[in-house]
Amino acid sequence: MSVEYRGETFAGYNKPKRTPDHPKKSHAVLAKEGTKIKLIRFGEQGASTAGKPKAGESDKMKKKRASFKARHGKNIAKGKMSAAYWANKAKW
Repeated sequence: MSVEYRGETFAGYNKPKRTPDHPKKSHAVLAKEGTKIKLIRFGEQGASTAGKPKAGESDKMKKKRASFKARHGKNIAKGKMSAAYWANKAKW
């Protein structure tokens, strides 16, 4: 099921996608909670994030991930309608 929203195609609601052609943001998601729908762009274009935890991950990357989660914890807790929630889910 693909969804068209403001000229952009998404795989579905709450499914983040990369946006390599966007000038500033690296990802976009069409968030849906109940009947409320919102286009959320998140992630800095070209930023090197920690990504998903990997076996043998360096201490530096573990600290980087922990810092992000600590710094944005309050916004991540807001749920699907916040950019921090999606950045946490897709990039960290």
